[in-house]
Amino acid sequence: MLKTYKNIVVAIDFSEKAKVAFERGMNVARLTDATLNLVSVIDTHSFGSVEAYDLKYAKALKEKTLDQLKEYKVIAEQAGVKHVQVYVEEGSPKAVLTSLTDADLIIIGATGLNRAERFLLGSVSENVVRSANCDVLVVR
Repeated sequence: MLKTYKNIVVAIDFSEKAKVAFERGMNVARLTDATLNLVSVIDTHSFGSVEAYDLKYAKALKEKTLDQLKEYKVIAEQAGVKHVQVYVEEGSPKAVLTSLTDADLIIIGATGLNRAERFLLGSVSENVVRSANCDVLVVR
């Protein structure tokens, strides 16, 4: 029997692969009448130490990211997705995406913006595939 998804998470880092993941997520959500959750994670680990972490910069970045996600939400709604939610989280993208307990499908691009991190630490998508408690679709 084919599994029907009800709570789809799409990881959005605004890379080209994330745009492909978004398109795929819209299609699956439309076909299954699922909630489409657009999630962007501000990688606070890249800010360095707590002392160097500028809260004003972080707030502005979070607001800008939320505005961009709202644009994606409008596109999804215009494409016929009935239930769209947007979230901006802070922390490690790997940890945040694998901690989403309500997700029954995570869609993520094969590579995101941070190629250096992928080389040094392994990609976010690889970690999500290994650690998620639900199905994961990696798009190319």
